Amino acid sequence: MSKFVLLNARLFAVGADLTGASNKIELTSEVEDQETTNYYSAGYKEVIGGLGSAEVSAEGQWEAADSTKVDDAMWARLGGVGPWTMCPDNANVGDLAYITQCLTASYALGGAVGDVAPWTAKGASSWPLVRGQVAHPAGTPRTSTGAGTGVQLGAVTAGRRLYAALHVLSVAGTTPSITARVESAPTNAFAAPTTQLTFTAATAAGGEALRTTGGAISDTWYRVAWTISGTSPSFMFATSLGIR
Repeated sequence: MSKFVLLNARLFAVGADLTGASNKIELTSEVEDQETTNYYSAGYKEVIGGLGSAEVSAEGQWEAADSTKVDDAMWARLGGVGPWTMCPDNANVGDLAYITQCLTASYALGGAVGDVAPWTAKGASSWPLVRGQVAHPAGTPRTSTGAGTGVQLGAVTAGRRLYAALHVLSVAGTTPSITARVESAPTNAFAAPTTQLTFTAATAAGGEALRTTGGAISDTWYRVAWTISGTSPSFMFATSLGIR
């Protein structure tokens, strides 16, 4: 990805797509430096990496009235933990995505008379920040069981993990249900895919983040597949995957 101007950054917070109500998104990640200076340090401080953390800050124009709006989404999840996905440009399959499990740590609204009503929010990470790819686009409705396009993330070496975030953005139909899973394969043909992660069945807007246990995965291609049931079901959802 070459240099570009921020025009279409995407933000998914649990079960809400906040892109249309956001005009600023900042993502920070840091590792504590812990001092290990000793008599062999030759008069200079020595440090090693300690605990890591990440934070997502966002702001924009306030809206309310249903679960897709920022006020409803943030108020309902204040103090709760769920997946946040940030894309610096688009959110098409294969596009760059940053994923973390966040505590919705703060939410503020209101401003001066005459202002477009603003909001600000902060998510504090409770999982590592993961750099990955979008595996399912938010704007594609799904009405039946199927599988998405594969993305090449590479193998997962021992001690690292595969991370996945699911954002169910809208649900329609009678008794609709979707169970999404992450599959891997050695090639993009997915001739005999292996299920690596399975999300809890979803019947309403919401989100979930999952990760593997830390064992090695030799496959290099990954995709999202889903099983849908119900009468006239329709789901809009976004999914992102990454390895760390």
